[in-house]
Amino acid sequence: MFPVSRKTLSAAFPYTIPVLMGYLSIGIVFGWMMAAIGYAPTWAAAMSAAIYAGSGQYLGVDLLANATPLADVAFLTLIINFRHLVYGLSMLEKFRGIGWRKLYMIFSLTDETYALLAGVRAPEGVDEKGFYFSIAVLDHLYWIAGSVLGAVAGSLITINTEGIDFVMTALFIVIAVDQWRSAQQHLPALLGAGVTLVCLLLLGPDNGRFLIPALVLMVIFLLTLRPRLERGEHGEEAADA
Repeated sequence: MFPVSRKTLSAAFPYTIPVLMGYLSIGIVFGWMMAAIGYAPTWAAAMSAAIYAGSGQYLGVDLLANATPLADVAFLTLIINFRHLVYGLSMLEKFRGIGWRKLYMIFSLTDETYALLAGVRAPEGVDEKGFYFSIAVLDHLYWIAGSVLGAVAGSLITINTEGIDFVMTALFIVIAVDQWRSAQQHLPALLGAGVTLVCLLLLGPDNGRFLIPALVLMVIFLLTLRPRLERGEHGEEAADA
C-alpha cells in the first residue's frame, strides 16, 4: 500500500506540474543521449531510479562514452553535487519528524524538488509530511518516465543532441524566478549569487574549482545569519496576520 493517501497526492500534484513538464523534457534528452552512445532503455531507467541526479547523469553520459576512470567519476560527481550540502541544511526543519521517509527525502532532493519544497506549504487539511513526500515521489517518477521515453525514442530515431542539455539550466531558472517572487526573504539568494560571483572572479572557471569554496562560504554565512533570517520570517508572518 502506498504510504500517502490519494487526497495527499492530489493536493501535491498541481505544485509539481512545472517539474513534470521540465523533467519529461530533460529526461527525454538524457534517455536519448544514452541511446546515442549505445545503451539500452533499461540502463537509462536504472540510472534515473538509482542515481537520480540530472546534471550528474548528463555528465555520466560523457563519462561512460569516454570510459573515464572511477576515481575521476567520483571526484567530478562530488563537485557537481556538493551544493546538496546546502540544500540539506535548509531542510532540517521540514524533514523533522518525517520518520522512515526521511532517507528517501534526502535521496530525492534534486534542485527542482528542493526549490518546490523550500517555497510551498501543505494546504489546510492535508498531512504536511505526506505532502512533502508526495512531491518528492512524483518528481522522481516524472524523471524516470522521461528517461525511458527518451531512451526508447533514441533507439528508433537518431538526431544531433549537441547543446540540448541546456534545458535543465532553463528549467531551474524558471523555478528559481518563481521562488524569488514568492519568497519572504531574498537575502539568501543574493548572498549565494554574490559569494559565487566573488569566488568565480578570484579563482576562475577552470574545472569548476570555484564551486566548492563558494558553497563552503555560503554554508558558513547562512549558518551565521540563520537567527536573523528566522527572526525576519517570524516578523513578516506576524505582520501579515
